[in-house]
Amino acid sequence: MKIYVSYDENKECSKKSMKILEKTCSKLDITLTEDINKADIVFSIGGDGTLLETSRISYQHPLIGINCGTLGYLTDVKPEEIEEALKNLKDGNYYIEERMMLEGEIIRENKEKISIPPSLNDIFISKNTFGVIRFDTIIDDKLINSYTADGIIVCTPTGSTAYNLSCGGPIVDPTADIITVTPIAAHTLMNRSIIISNKSVIQIKITQLRGNTKSYVLHDGKEIEISVGDTVKVYKSSKKTKLVKFTKQSFIDTIRKNIK
Repeated sequence: MKIYVSYDENKECSKKSMKILEKTCSKLDITLTEDINKADIVFSIGGDGTLLETSRISYQHPLIGINCGTLGYLTDVKPEEIEEALKNLKDGNYYIEERMMLEGEIIRENKEKISIPPSLNDIFISKNTFGVIRFDTIIDDKLINSYTADGIIVCTPTGSTAYNLSCGGPIVDPTADIITVTPIAAHTLMNRSIIISNKSVIQIKITQLRGNTKSYVLHDGKEIEISVGDTVKVYKSSKKTKLVKFTKQSFIDTIRKNIK
C-alpha cells in the first residue's frame, strides 16, 4: 500500500503527527510516496481547512484526515490513533463515504470565462468591509430573487456545517445529494435558505456594488475578485471526495458531539 500525505507545516501538532505517521509506516511496511497519482490512500494532517485543500488534488483517491484542528467535522482520526488507523487500512477494515462537490465558472461582462474548480464545502460570494452587493439569483433560468446583501452561499451537504451554518442555513446530512443556497445578511424578508435539486444550476449576477465595495467568489476559501456585470454559475461537479471511515458513526452522533 502506498500513501500520499499533505500536512499543515505551520502547526506543531501536524509536524509531530507527520513524524508518527512516517515511523508507523516504516514499522508496518507501508510506502510513502510524493506522487499522488501512485497513491492508494491520501492522508491530510491538520484541520478541516487542510483537508479541503487536499480534496482539491485527491479526486477519486480515498482521503483520510488526521485532526490537528478544533471541531474536526471532516478529520475523524486523532494523532494518537494513527497506528490503529494504518493497521485498519492495511487490513481493509474501513469503508468509503462519497461526498458531493460543486464547481462552476465566472462569466465576465466581456464574456471571458474563468473556471471555478471542484469544491467540497461551498462556493460563495462575499464582500470586503464596506457597503453591500446587489445581485440577482437565478435557478434553472428562473429569477428567484434580487438581493441586497453581504453575499450568498451555495453549499454542498458537507458544507452545511461550515459558513452556511454560521449564516443561519440548515444542517444537512453530508451524504445527501442536494444543494443549499443561503443569503448572507440579506436586506429583505426573503432571507431564508433554499434547498434545491443536485441537478439545478445556480447563476448569481452582480448588478451593483455600493460605495467602495469589492466582491469576491470564494471556493473552499480561495478567492477570485468579481465586478458588476459578472455572473457566477455553480452546479454539481462530476468529481467526488471519497472520505475513509472506520466506524459507522451516524450523522446525528456527529452533530451531537460537535455542535454545542
